[in-house]
Amino acid sequence: MTQKAIQTLLRKRFALAAGTYLLLLSLLWVAIFTDHFEASVTTGLIGSSLVIFSQGVLGWLFISGHNRRFRDPSLTELQVLMGLGWQTYLIANLEQARGTFLVFYPLVLLFGMFHLPQRKFVRCAALAFFIFAALNLWEGYHFQLADPGLALLQVCVLFVVLLWLCFFASYVQTSRQRMRQRRFALQAHQDTLRGMMRQLEDLVATDELTGLYNRRHFLRLASRELELMDADVVHGLALIDLDHFKRINDVHGHAAGDQVLQAFAAVANACVRDGDVLARYGGEEFVLLLPNADPDRLTSCCERLRLAFTEVELVGLAVNNLSLSVGMTLVGVEDELDNALQRADQALYRAKRDGRNRCCAAWEYTDA
Repeated sequence: MTQKAIQTLLRKRFALAAGTYLLLLSLLWVAIFTDHFEASVTTGLIGSSLVIFSQGVLGWLFISGHNRRFRDPSLTELQVLMGLGWQTYLIANLEQARGTFLVFYPLVLLFGMFHLPQRKFVRCAALAFFIFAALNLWEGYHFQLADPGLALLQVCVLFVVLLWLCFFASYVQTSRQRMRQRRFALQAHQDTLRGMMRQLEDLVATDELTGLYNRRHFLRLASRELELMDADVVHGLALIDLDHFKRINDVHGHAAGDQVLQAFAAVANACVRDGDVLARYGGEEFVLLLPNADPDRLTSCCERLRLAFTEVELVGLAVNNLSLSVGMTLVGVEDELDNALQRADQALYRAKRDGRNRCCAAWEYTDA
């Protein structure tokens, strides 16, 4: 999650806690109006004001983002401790209704169950028990308990509930840790699968020998380029054939032929720009698509490639006079890819017929 998303989540958690305080204050005033609150109404007003003030300070911290300066930006432990303090203040001013409000001790601790580490949660639960027990011991020592037996029962009930909460919190946190580990493991597996899928896509789309795109992937990319091209845009298309390649295979062996193909791929990659689509079309034949290219740019690129290939020297092989022939055409928005390839193939045939080692353009003979 992003920092912004985490901060938004923390603000929502605080809003939930603040809403709980409003409900508790409502119950406090119900206790006051029903004469179950032993202190004066002024004391109730002061306590309510302090609760609202404390929540206002916390709200300012979350809204301004200053909570991120703390080690725990959620301020969970601070909010739990404040809740226990206000709960004890309320119970200290209740007598007969004290047992009714005991439920808020577990409620305060539930707020920290999913965010506090186990040790801190147990520490907060122990604090809740000891402050309630100390309150009853203090009142018992001063003979202020109306029913000591009921007070002892309340202390024991709170102890059992808090003990159960500690065990349950440990179970919840252990389960969350296991789920987190499984999620990380699943994420790792998904990343591995994505990597394998990318490798498979590369294998499907790439010619193993030259590292260029294969024919199928080129046709897919070229078709998409033609579908997306604007009406005033023209693409360049070239079919490239390595001259006398069969003779190289027959005289020097297929390993030498493979090296020639790899050498061409390296030279061609150095001559084209990003966005140009170069692929092995089959055997010793290659195809090149130049998006947004005019006749001059297409011719310049193909001539540069032809001249660079004639200067290739193969290490350990006495293969001289390497050359290639190119058939070029232009592709408009209303052109079919098959028709454009056919025009380029006819231009390539003329380049072969006229002596090889040359670039021949289809538009020199027809309106291409």
